[in-house]
Amino acid sequence: MSSVDALIAHTLGIGEDRVTSALEYQSIREWDSLGHVSLMAALEAAYGVTIDDELTLALRSVPAIRAFAEGSTLGTAPAPLSASASEAPQAHTVHRGLDGVRFDRTTITRIDGAEGVLEYRGYSIHDLAGRASFEEVAYLLVYGRLPDADALTAFEKELRAARELPRPVLDLARSLAGAHPMDALRTCVSALGAFGPRRPADTDESLEEARETGIALIARIPMIVAAHHAYRSGREPSIPAEETSYADAFLTALLGERPTAAAVRFINKGFIVHADHSSNASAFAARVAVGSRAGMTAALTAAVATFAGSVHGGAAERVVRLVDQVGSPERAAEYVAELRGRGEPVMGFGHRVYRTEDPRVRHLRDTVVELSRERGDSGGLDILDAVAEAMRPYGRYGLAPNVDLYAGLAYRLLGLPDDLAVPLFVVGRTAGWVAQALEQQSNNVLIRPLLEYVGPRGLRYPADRTAAGR
Repeated sequence: MSSVDALIAHTLGIGEDRVTSALEYQSIREWDSLGHVSLMAALEAAYGVTIDDELTLALRSVPAIRAFAEGSTLGTAPAPLSASASEAPQAHTVHRGLDGVRFDRTTITRIDGAEGVLEYRGYSIHDLAGRASFEEVAYLLVYGRLPDADALTAFEKELRAARELPRPVLDLARSLAGAHPMDALRTCVSALGAFGPRRPADTDESLEEARETGIALIARIPMIVAAHHAYRSGREPSIPAEETSYADAFLTALLGERPTAAAVRFINKGFIVHADHSSNASAFAARVAVGSRAGMTAALTAAVATFAGSVHGGAAERVVRLVDQVGSPERAAEYVAELRGRGEPVMGFGHRVYRTEDPRVRHLRDTVVELSRERGDSGGLDILDAVAEAMRPYGRYGLAPNVDLYAGLAYRLLGLPDDLAVPLFVVGRTAGWVAQALEQQSNNVLIRPLLEYVGPRGLRYPADRTAAGR
């Protein structure tokens, strides 16, 4: 085994037999974002070079790292990486995880990962989070423009009218009181599809019908989350007052009492910063469902199911445990060092797109500051800030704070259990999923990528194999 292969195996903590040409970033648990940072640091130390952000992105496979090392062993600058250096030898270029592939065009969300920019329909997330209501942002995403006063009033009325859940769906939520909130949400969203308009089997949902269903889902998904939480808390779901805002109505139904103004401001802002994030895994799942003409409810069921995964939205629930694991601000640096030594990720840091701080982070931290001050408890905030400071040296590798870091603590400060962190993320993201599904349907195509077959060929079924011998 070459010296660079041994370095890869040692840094990732894996057996040398696993270092093959097919091994690449995120193809195994050990080579996650923190493992990649450790690997870049090890390469810098071994070859006496500085690995910048561009090279960090390029060195994401064993063939690419081998090519880099070969160019570095001569005591000169590393040889340029060829376009195929980051891929195992094969007949066609394979983009695992569709990494770097643009499968369509969009007018919904613009992300500049290098500069930390996030815009909805051209509007900065900073302007929207600081000044808009969630209803305005939902309208912007669904219709493509900010509403005037009359349009906003009509949209708010439409959302309020759609809040009520069918009794069978409420009964289903009650029967799932012992389930994880995300499992209950996925099941109940799917069930809503049975109560929509019936159409002939050979008639697809029209774009206008899809929009109407999508707006109803934006209204109903928060009520599902609130109803399930009420049932598992031993009470009946609360019915919010007719005139209450989207955020206020949701918190009233969720908590069973009127929330504070600070809580409503946080939820409104949280929903806005979570509302969309371009073609992430759940939005892509929604588009795939629409591409097959499955309909809006099926698309959002697919999105919810995908979002629950531990490396997608499910990470939000795990991040809040960071506060308990660290324990005190003074232990933050030691905690980070321990995890780095074991090759484990520090939750709440790093993003598949952003190479700098996630632009949504500052807004969530601001609300945590406000909620902490209101409750006279800054302990959790102090711990997360200390961890962020301990992680600062890794920022140049793209391991900056992400949207999950402060969100879970904010929910805990509202008195909510940690397992509601992901469903609350979903409530905000629903508007984005609806927008993504509508955009897909407006110029629809079946999404059908290919797989590069690398298995055996031409095998013969054994002549002596009989049904009795199976």
